[in-house]
Amino acid sequence: MTRDIEPKELFFEDDGKIPNNPELPLLLYPGVLEDDELDPLACKKLLAENGWTGAWVNGVFSYHHYHSTAHEVLAVVGGSARITFGGEAGETVEVEAGDIVAIPAGVGHFNAGSSADFTIVGAYPEGQSWDLLTGEPDERPKALENIRNVPLPNTDPLFGSDGPLVRRWSEG
Repeated sequence: MTRDIEPKELFFEDDGKIPNNPELPLLLYPGVLEDDELDPLACKKLLAENGWTGAWVNGVFSYHHYHSTAHEVLAVVGGSARITFGGEAGETVEVEAGDIVAIPAGVGHFNAGSSADFTIVGAYPEGQSWDLLTGEPDERPKALENIRNVPLPNTDPLFGSDGPLVRRWSEG
């Protein structure tokens, strides 16, 4: 598979509620999925072949949340949405079918509005399991420790071991 794409990097500071990730950028791959990969089963297979497992099909929660124990990939296979990344003071990004977003552990995300057909395939690096945190004060000390200890993925969700995520996150 030959795709000429360099993802856009977004960095987010700790906002006091959502810790975000002090070292790793969120990576946005616009329009990178091929038409046949927009089928949820085909997309799940593609992600699994590249070491991103535990895949599910749904949307994005409509409240600010993050995962402190796993990185996450969102592959948009239908519709469009405005997703706010980085907490309340973060950045709202328009995503549409064909886009992929790689979210480092700790980075907040929130569905700020979507089309009725908005559908994503989400997955995590093999061996990582997610938690669901919302920025409550009592979760913060453990969450910060968890984020520091989440291992880097061995593969990019789309390009495998030679992908941009592996290069960019290992530089972080």
